[in-house]
Amino acid sequence: MANTTIQDRAAGAIMGAFIGDALGLGPHWYYDLQEMHRDFGNWITCYSDPKPGRYHSGLKAGQLSQAGFILTLTLRSLVDRGGYDEEDFCRRMDEELFPLLDGTPACGPGGYTSQSIREAWRRRVQQQLPWGLTGGHADTTEALERTIAIAVCYAMQPHDLARHVSGNTILTQTDDTVVSMTVACCAALGLLVQGHPLDVKLSSKLMRLVSAGELPFHAVTRAEMQPPQPGDPDPPRAGQFASPDALLTPSYMAEAAADTGIRIEPAWKVSLVYGMPCAIYHLLPAAYYLASRFRDDFESAVLHAVNGGGQNQARAIITGALVGAQVGLTAIPQRFLDGLENGAALIGLANKLAERAQEKV
Repeated sequence: MANTTIQDRAAGAIMGAFIGDALGLGPHWYYDLQEMHRDFGNWITCYSDPKPGRYHSGLKAGQLSQAGFILTLTLRSLVDRGGYDEEDFCRRMDEELFPLLDGTPACGPGGYTSQSIREAWRRRVQQQLPWGLTGGHADTTEALERTIAIAVCYAMQPHDLARHVSGNTILTQTDDTVVSMTVACCAALGLLVQGHPLDVKLSSKLMRLVSAGELPFHAVTRAEMQPPQPGDPDPPRAGQFASPDALLTPSYMAEAAADTGIRIEPAWKVSLVYGMPCAIYHLLPAAYYLASRFRDDFESAVLHAVNGGGQNQARAIITGALVGAQVGLTAIPQRFLDGLENGAALIGLANKLAERAQEKV
């Protein structure tokens, strides 16, 4: 990380997310690991075609799922508008994605549409509700998968990062805990783009941003988690999130990864420790663990994320972004970039967004 620049780390985060998405396309959502091994071998190392009858059937190795499609849409909006423009983002969803959907799961770009996007489509298209009344209660990571781009864009501006990420998230997911965890992960990603490692100190840095009023979380403890003392006033609420716990998770996972008395071997079994399902509270601890344990090794991080099965695509998207932000685009193995469909165009978009992050230094 010492030899990387903000621009390199910002582009690495974006391309890491795209690579994670494409790596998960073929072996997505195998909850029976023996079946996944039968179809793809004991260790997945590269992009692969989905099997007939599986999720994303008909797509080819190196292509993106709908998560990648929406991340690209978000990225283009940010680049074209020079920052987050909610009206432009919503217009693109109305014009570029929703006409391709019919409200059923096995439909749309990537061959599968996730729960929160289906719910937003029904409210927006069938019920003709305005944006702002389109969010549902899915506890998944769809919002996080696209707001990675917003986090990179505003990596040097944590207050704006939190405001725009939370605003974009509630367009499709309104559960307070989901929004809190999404903003926290994006805030952590912003610090990684700045050049901080995902280590045991990261959460303290995030909490200092809470104390400074930069992140909308509530805290009652003093610095370094010390208890309040008699006579201390009740601290004012910094924003909409009642608890700072989502900001504390990254460093606990980093501590577990560094503790020689705690070993998850092989590392892909982190999916069994924290759970293979789709909910954000299963996926984030595993992604933080892998992104800390392999903070200097992009390939190992994303491959262990994919080989853990279950919702391995989202796990790999998040892990890829977190590790890509630490190693930078220049340290991502070239084979992953070469194997992506439209990889050169995606790198171009990532670099344009990364230039904006660099300009804010």
